[in-house]
Amino acid sequence: MPVWFYPIAGYLSGSVLFARIFARMFGVEKEMLAVSDRNPGTANAFKAGGFWCGTATLTCDLLKGFLPLWALTYFCPDAPQPLLALTVVSPVLGHAFPVFFRFRGGKGIAVTFGALLGIQHTLYPFALFCLFFILFSAVIIVTPHFRRTVISYLATSMGMIVLPVLPGIRWGFWGITGIVLLKMKLSPEEREQTKVRFLWTH
Repeated sequence: MPVWFYPIAGYLSGSVLFARIFARMFGVEKEMLAVSDRNPGTANAFKAGGFWCGTATLTCDLLKGFLPLWALTYFCPDAPQPLLALTVVSPVLGHAFPVFFRFRGGKGIAVTFGALLGIQHTLYPFALFCLFFILFSAVIIVTPHFRRTVISYLATSMGMIVLPVLPGIRWGFWGITGIVLLKMKLSPEEREQTKVRFLWTH
């Protein structure tokens, strides 16, 4: 298998917007795209289509991030670092700017989790990303979700500097962060005031 296959496959798999596909199957595509941020992603699939529509979307969004990284790190464990970085980025890039949907995609949060989980030889990046999302969701509670997401990505990007991972993983996550921040900036959702409260306060 040519090594360039993996990032291309990652981008193409990312370009399949399962939120739109399942929302259409459940007859709620218009409702999903009418949510405030008009984002064709997992959260809005749950909001518009309910449990089964959201769960199907979440599963497929995780898999489309997971499979390209799993395949590369399993079949090409000594892949060049730039290739590894491109493969880390590619599913999120495809989800954010999908070739199959006129480059109008989602934010890529679930796909990010899937891509980090797919890396064969380390779970450190996945664990760090989970840690910050949980920290800013349940302990130091940042609202709205828009701000929480931005802070979680930025904190994980900083943590990647000291995390014992291959450079390609670090570069790839920095690329993902840039893509997600760009999508956040382009999002039409209303910018609410940032609020922070702690778990132990009311």
